[in-house]
Amino acid sequence: MSRIGKQPVSVPAGVKVTIAGKKVTIGGSVGTLSLSVPDRVDVKWNESEKAIVVSVDPKDIENAQIKANWGTTRATIKNMIAGVTKGYEKSLEIVGVGWTASLAGKNLKLVVGYANPIVMPIPDGLKVNIDKQIVRVSGADKQAVGHFAATMRAHRKPEPYNGKGIKFTDEVIKKKQGKQFGA
Repeated sequence: MSRIGKQPVSVPAGVKVTIAGKKVTIGGSVGTLSLSVPDRVDVKWNESEKAIVVSVDPKDIENAQIKANWGTTRATIKNMIAGVTKGYEKSLEIVGVGWTASLAGKNLKLVVGYANPIVMPIPDGLKVNIDKQIVRVSGADKQAVGHFAATMRAHRKPEPYNGKGIKFTDEVIKKKQGKQFGA
């Protein structure tokens, strides 16, 4: 049995849940998200408990892939509910002399020491706020927020000698000592 999958997901007030066949749509104050449910995983709305119940057929419990899909579907639905109520946010810091980030319409423009600036299109549903050297990426979809932030960081990872690069604000960069010259 999946210990995660068998737990019901409680739905707070103000969140609208629609289950149509194999598609779950959840809407709230921050936005609307939808999920296609994998085969052999059932999602049902429990009106008495105001909860979503994710289940599988008892004959399929021995299949490892179905058990994995069961727990993953339940966790994704829980993250969707948290996303449409509170939202998710990632903060990144740009460290480097003259390195900046700016918004250019629907694009994020990064000047991080290359000959040309890096232009990243901002996906729908995400908001990007820039405050000097801090870039905040926020939105309802946890996966989209994390992916955009990781893609931005991958353009110039922090290096361990001077600490220059794009890093998460809560990330700690271990500094290394450079080469020693002379006797």
